[in-house]
Amino acid sequence: MSAERPLPAFDDLPAFKDFPGCAWEVWGKDDQLGTVNLLTDELVKEASKEIKTGKAIGLNWPINFPAKPAFSRKEPEHEVIIHKAFGAVMDDHLHINTQSGTQWDGLKHFGLIHHGLFYQGTPADSFKAGNLNITNPSDIDPELIKYGIHNWAQHGICGRGVFLDLVRFYEAAHGGRLPYDPFTSHPIPLTDILACAKAQGVTFRRGDILILRVGFMQRFNAATQDERTALGSKPETFAGIEQSEDMKRFLDNHFAAIASDQPALERWPPEEGVQHLHQTLLGLWGMPIGEFFDLEALSKHSAETGRYTFFFSSWPLNV
Repeated sequence: MSAERPLPAFDDLPAFKDFPGCAWEVWGKDDQLGTVNLLTDELVKEASKEIKTGKAIGLNWPINFPAKPAFSRKEPEHEVIIHKAFGAVMDDHLHINTQSGTQWDGLKHFGLIHHGLFYQGTPADSFKAGNLNITNPSDIDPELIKYGIHNWAQHGICGRGVFLDLVRFYEAAHGGRLPYDPFTSHPIPLTDILACAKAQGVTFRRGDILILRVGFMQRFNAATQDERTALGSKPETFAGIEQSEDMKRFLDNHFAAIASDQPALERWPPEEGVQHLHQTLLGLWGMPIGEFFDLEALSKHSAETGRYTFFFSSWPLNV
């Protein structure tokens, strides 16, 4: 590979008010890709060397789930339309909240909430809300679609995936049991993430896409229907990575994206007085956050093969 552009470490980045580690100047003031910039053609080509068997494993949960989404989000609706006059023709109507199931959090999803700013210091009130009626693909107001997820969709989130199976790591140390409930506000410390990587023999490279199995899908699959339904009506509490400064330093190890099987990636809610990690990842760095990834089949395959790195390919909705 050619020489990589040098990038600042977390502690070398300037602060923005009460937030250390602001990367707004790293990719230029007009940037709309954030850390996806790390996924260069050369890096993707290099990552393709991870393809050994050609086996594909999907990480999307069916769009129907969860049937009762958390955070008061709209329930998914799937209507099948049969066109009887044509004998054998059907259409499907889908109505979803794009945050309700498997997803990438985009740059207009979560910013610096107490400052009213999104990525690159863009005021929240500068974006249009309500119905966006775009009819002419040759005449689209760039301000209307600024920081839209289409930027990642048209670029692709493709590269070397690195899977840390924290569930199996914890179960191995606790007699086959997970020592916490993924439906509760439990923090996953950086020390455990690093220990899991060491146990799996995993090392990290610039531009990796980090994927963490924390246990939500396993817990959800084993839950009663009443427990599943209750997730959409009770105050949200979920296990996830801790919001420490050391965690930020680790994640600013120039990962291109991070995802997990949990609904919020980070411990939810944060402890009193602790800032949401979403604010740093999305608001300051422009890093895609994947949530509700279904990692159960990947976990099984990785355990059977001892392989925890692979070629990862994702194309968000081109909206």
